[in-house]
Amino acid sequence: MNDINPLVHQHADIREAVRDVCRAFDSAYWQEVEASSGYPEAFVHALTQAGWLAALIPEEFGGGGASLTEASVILEEINRSGANSGACHAQMYTMGTLLRHGSPEQKRAYLPLIASGELRLQSFAVTEPTTGTDTTRTKTFAEKRGDRYIVNGQKVWISRVQHSDLMLLLARTTPLSRITKKTEGLSVFLVDVRKSLEGGLTVRPIRNMVNHETNEVFFDNVEVPAENLVGEEGKGFSYILDGMNAERILIAAECVGDGYWFIDRARTYASERIVFDRPIGQNQGIQFPIAQAYANVRAADLMRYEAARLFDAEQPCGAEANMAKLLAADA
Repeated sequence: MNDINPLVHQHADIREAVRDVCRAFDSAYWQEVEASSGYPEAFVHALTQAGWLAALIPEEFGGGGASLTEASVILEEINRSGANSGACHAQMYTMGTLLRHGSPEQKRAYLPLIASGELRLQSFAVTEPTTGTDTTRTKTFAEKRGDRYIVNGQKVWISRVQHSDLMLLLARTTPLSRITKKTEGLSVFLVDVRKSLEGGLTVRPIRNMVNHETNEVFFDNVEVPAENLVGEEGKGFSYILDGMNAERILIAAECVGDGYWFIDRARTYASERIVFDRPIGQNQGIQFPIAQAYANVRAADLMRYEAARLFDAEQPCGAEANMAKLLAADA
């Protein structure tokens, strides 16, 4: 049967190359990872070696120099193949903050090592237990003391910490009582996870219904070198939005890939399952839900491309990124 994605001819070289990597990891592999509550280390390693997790890193630093649109196609195809990009997708969307606002020194120090796989930037620490999605109320505080910041506070639902060398952290650097605009006073830091685990960082896994590693993270006088501040102090809220918009667009693409995979499986089963001497797919009670699901995925896909286009053009895309993720998740 023909591919159900009418846009499959766009970025065809990327799609086929990603599918080539994913073919080595069949359903049996993913079922074993799920059953053992494991991490797909071999899969992540294969993606890294093929250069896909470094797609957004500029070529001068050893990456692919891809656009966000192309990166979204990579993650779409991973999930379209039946694999799970959620195990490693943060390395894509955290690039939005580092690439746009990191210093030349930070880029030279970290990007080549991330591109080669020597370092992993898989952790994104923003959410807190008492603030939820109201990021402007962030309480985790980083106090400047000489050539370093001392961080205290708590984050929650922080994924892949155990499989990351670096963490992108949002913390308050000016007390709420001293700011005039609620989006001020927040800063972004690159945190060395391994070193911090020996100096006040505590990670507590959160049990959940699916095999998705996520954690509570506690900062108790964790020292972060001042040179690890990303951009200007106090401007972190706008910086983190670049990462969040990229995250929403890329996760929307993953959902689109999932949607096409599920619809493909459904239509195949509907054409092969015979009841009363004919395929069940000939019944409208089967056809209509599949058609509705397909329409939803197609609509979400179009919004994903529009949001990615705006992001790549460095135009405001917050609304489109949110709509893309909402439509894709619902689909």
